[in-house]
This record gives sequence, C-alpha cells and structure tokens, in this order.
Amino acid sequence: MLQKTDKYLPVLLIAIVVFLQSFSLASAQETDTIIPINENPEKILRKIDIGGVPIQGFNFWRDKFAGHWAGFDFGFNAFLNADYSGYDSEFLKNSILRSNSYYINVIQKSFGLQRNLNTFGLVTGLGINFKNYRLDKNTTIERNIYDVVVPKYLYFDDNQKSKLSIISLSMPLLAEFQIPINHYRNRLYISAGMYFEYRLASNTKIKYRKEHKEKLKVPDHYSLHDFKYGLMIRTGYRWFNIFATYEITPLFIDGKGPVLTPFSFGFTVLQF
Repeated sequence: MLQKTDKYLPVLLIAIVVFLQSFSLASAQETDTIIPINENPEKILRKIDIGGVPIQGFNFWRDKFAGHWAGFDFGFNAFLNADYSGYDSEFLKNSILRSNSYYINVIQKSFGLQRNLNTFGLVTGLGINFKNYRLDKNTTIERNIYDVVVPKYLYFDDNQKSKLSIISLSMPLLAEFQIPINHYRNRLYISAGMYFEYRLASNTKIKYRKEHKEKLKVPDHYSLHDFKYGLMIRTGYRWFNIFATYEITPLFIDGKGPVLTPFSFGFTVLQF
C-alpha cells in the first residue's frame, strides 16, 4: 500500500504546485486592477512638493512655456524729460493719479527657448490701450496753421474737466524668465523688452456744466506720432502683477510741440 502511495506522490506534488501558481496569478490580476479617479490632474500636481520628488520622477517640464501678457491692465500716465522751449507755460502738465491707462491684451503667443525646461522664452501678442492725460481744467490744445500744437484756454464754468485721449494698437516683444516656487504652477516671473504701437485715434475733451452736463470733444491727430516704440518691463507672482513702460518716441512730431516722453506704470487687474 505504501509503495502505491509513493508511486502517485510526484503527481500529487505537481498538481499542488500548478494550483498554487494559478491562485497567485488570479490574486495578482485582482491586485493590478486600475481604478479611475475623477479629479482634475492639475489639482493633484499642485499638492506634490517638488523638493520631495526624485530627479527621475515626475517630469514637470513637458508643458509648453506660457508667458504673461494677455489680460486687463490699469495704469497711470506721466510725462518725463519735459522741454517747453518756445512756449510761455507748461500747458500739458498733467495730474498723474487722474491720468489713467486701460490695456486690453487679447492675443498672446509664447515661444519656449529651452529643450528640457519651460522657464525661459519669448512673449508677443496684440492688444489695445486707451491713454488719458488729465490737463488743467481750463486748458486744452489745438493745432495752428503750421500743425504746431499750442495751448487753448476755455472758461465754461468752475468745475470743468479737460483731457487728451489716445487709442493705440500695441504689440510687445518680451523675453521672460520664470522661477517655480513651491510647485510648478506658481511662478515668479520677470519679462523685459520692446513694444510697438500704432495710433488709432486721438481727441481732446472738455466736460462742463451750464444748464446740464456738456461735452466738447474734438478728434484730431494733434501732430502725434502714428508709429511709436518703447521699453517695457513686467513682473509678478500669482495674483500680484505690475508693469512699467517708457516710450522712446516723443509724444509729438519733432518741432510740432513740446518735447515730452510718455511714461506709464500700473498693475494687472485680470489675467486671461
């Protein structure tokens, strides 16, 4: 009897081994089941600390370089390097806090300049800006027969307001450098370069009251440059973003008005 048992022992051992392998394979298949997670992957990445991820781990730099231009900016305007030679008064001396700019930057194009990273590149785009220069309440400007800009004084009432408005199309060309902080989406950035503008329209406007509110609006080119260019710098982190511009082109055509260099600074209200 013992001999018969010994005869079937190898067969029994083989059957046990085959059974255990089949059971292990079935358990592995159940363990490897993939369960989808209905959550935004960007939110998951934001919770990951870059400092704790090994170099061979996640590749955060597969995203394309994205600059900072598109959005709505609000600014303040001033004139630098004023030269009123040939004039009796500084008639374009403006109130900076009430001389405001509105920038609507609607088109943006970014070009990354790195192969394995996305923290440096070029930024360009297209936008429209509205610049207002608040003048002395009784002062406006006009062109004489020689196209020279001269002051004009009007007295309608004690509460009248006067300003010069310019609408321009703007295109920047900026080099931008970014520094990720805490996680790859939060970046401190700084960009600098040139911008180019084309004047679309300009006018003076005086508001005053007699029996009711009145406006005296006079559209004209006022010997302003149609094409102009300047320097721009922008910097920010998350919701805090500021900028400054310095026009290399003077406000008026040479010899047609006082020499004034427009300068603007402000902040971003909304990013697109």
